[in-house]
Amino acid sequence: MAARAKMRALVARGMIGQKPKISKGLPAGSILRCTDNTGARKLRLIQVMGYKGRLRRVPSAAVGDRITVSVRQGTPDMRKKIFQAVVVRQRKPYRRAEGVWVQFEDNAAVIITPDGEMKGSEIRGPVAKEAAERWPRIASAASIIV
Repeated sequence: MAARAKMRALVARGMIGQKPKISKGLPAGSILRCTDNTGARKLRLIQVMGYKGRLRRVPSAAVGDRITVSVRQGTPDMRKKIFQAVVVRQRKPYRRAEGVWVQFEDNAAVIITPDGEMKGSEIRGPVAKEAAERWPRIASAASIIV
């Protein structure tokens, strides 16, 4: 009963469905490229939302995860602020269910609002299929889905 209510709440926030097992390639402290037009250039990963770990284990994120980031480079009004974001590309290879291994040239994320809406209006570069399936708002703004 409680799991169904939680699932409904997640769907209402712009996130859909279960997440497949993906190799986590972004530990806390990683620098990501901001691939939308919000004015941020570089983001530092602070925390992975919903992460439940072990003592002294560093939280790590994968494609499609909601993360908390701080803006390290960008416009003066964006710098030194904390936002939520979704990882859309990662350099570490991961395996899809059909057996294909996927790897991108860079680590990239898109800044979102706390209720799951995109802060920017466009996305530069490709977006992983896993992130597009989980976040329909990101899928509609993406020009290329790989």
